[in-house]
Amino acid sequence: MPAEMQTPSAVATAASEPPVKPYVPWARRWVNYLFFLPLVGLTVAFYGMVSLVCGLWDKNGRQQHAVARAWGRAMLRVALSPVTVEHAERLRVDETAVYAANHLSYYDTPLVYAKLPFQFRIIAKAPYLQRSGQVPIDQTSVRSGVVSLARAARTLEAGMPIMIFPEGGRAFNGEMQPMMAGAAWMAIKAQVPLVPLTLVGTYELLPIHVYALKPRPLKMIVGEAIPTTGLTTRDAEALTERLFAVIHATYVTEHG
Repeated sequence: MPAEMQTPSAVATAASEPPVKPYVPWARRWVNYLFFLPLVGLTVAFYGMVSLVCGLWDKNGRQQHAVARAWGRAMLRVALSPVTVEHAERLRVDETAVYAANHLSYYDTPLVYAKLPFQFRIIAKAPYLQRSGQVPIDQTSVRSGVVSLARAARTLEAGMPIMIFPEGGRAFNGEMQPMMAGAAWMAIKAQVPLVPLTLVGTYELLPIHVYALKPRPLKMIVGEAIPTTGLTTRDAEALTERLFAVIHATYVTEHG
């Protein structure tokens, strides 16, 4: 995302501290080497191949999304990590919205695919993912970034929800990072609600740069939709601060 679309947050300054790699006991390392990691690799390879085959004819991405949902569920089963969805009634299948979540772990993506009960598209950095209906983001310049966001807004206007991790990358130490304003900008541009999703437990399951799963219960807490009717893109930064505040407060309450 263009630097001009980033929104700093005083609460997230801890994320800039040098990351401390969690200690993994030798017994858990070997359980992962012999059990979890081979199963994860096989799961990713199998569903990846199925998705590639579907991509030969599935140009709008609907079948590939179904494959991704199956992949997400399989990944959670492999990790022995059940997921509780709180306030699931706020996930309105018949309403287009931008869904924005905190980003703690590689396992965030399987979780949202497994638990969001409708078709959606993600903002993808890799251009080739456009074949599966995802929305590629070009970060080479401010102009390119705005064009990419405008493309995403048109996807919303066509009735397809979008899922995004506004922090732009996984947390180094479990603390939220500053959010970029792209999610708010898209929601305002398309005049659709912005829905906060708070993910809890995925950092402890699989922190960044740690290749050892620690099975545990996970949560996805669906926040109340934030309306954007009447807002302009000049309000994107303020809306992003509000989004950050909601997700951060929920995470602190749940995580402690």
